[in-house]
Amino acid sequence: MTKEELFSHVIAYFEATMPVAETELQYRNAFELLVSVILSAQCTDKRVNMVTPALFAKFPDALSMSKASIDEVRKYIKSISYPNSKAEYLVKGSKILFEKFNSKIPSTVEELTTIPGVGRKTANVLLSVIYNQPTMAVDTHVFRVAARIGLTTNAKTPLQTETQLVKYFPAEKIPLAHHWLILHGRYVCLARKPLCEKCGLTKWCKYYNQKIKAKNN
Repeated sequence: MTKEELFSHVIAYFEATMPVAETELQYRNAFELLVSVILSAQCTDKRVNMVTPALFAKFPDALSMSKASIDEVRKYIKSISYPNSKAEYLVKGSKILFEKFNSKIPSTVEELTTIPGVGRKTANVLLSVIYNQPTMAVDTHVFRVAARIGLTTNAKTPLQTETQLVKYFPAEKIPLAHHWLILHGRYVCLARKPLCEKCGLTKWCKYYNQKIKAKNN
């Protein structure tokens, strides 16, 4: 089976089983998404969604958050991982967003990554979700699932994974494919014990056929 055929099967499967796939972070506008994605680093979306309503009620935009002290913001996110660093990111990032970008979320990776707390992965999430750009954000789920299925080959870094995935996913499918792989990794292709018995991709999955099926034969 060629790489093109594998991607075709994977796309067909997800289009049939997960026609609607989107971030599980709760947000109402681009600023809230930016904050939520920064907070979600090494933290669950569920936990982030628990703290952001109060945070956004107090600081609804870049201007209000830019005027806050780091201690003020930290009080609202103290149950999030790395609250000290993230509070600093949010305050300093909001100042840059307000002063340099007039509170508008930038539309390029280069501009987005000038904001504290925003790396390539976060930038790609924002570009994909806000602007529907064909950017593939690679988190641990995407990295793991892509390798297991065989969508990537010998990818050692998130950037290598991203490069291989955008090569074979059609551009118009990439924003959706990002969520397909994340959600599949979050609920089916688990890190320690993948739920292969619940997965409809086993027929084409490299991991299943080389590790699970071969072991049972």
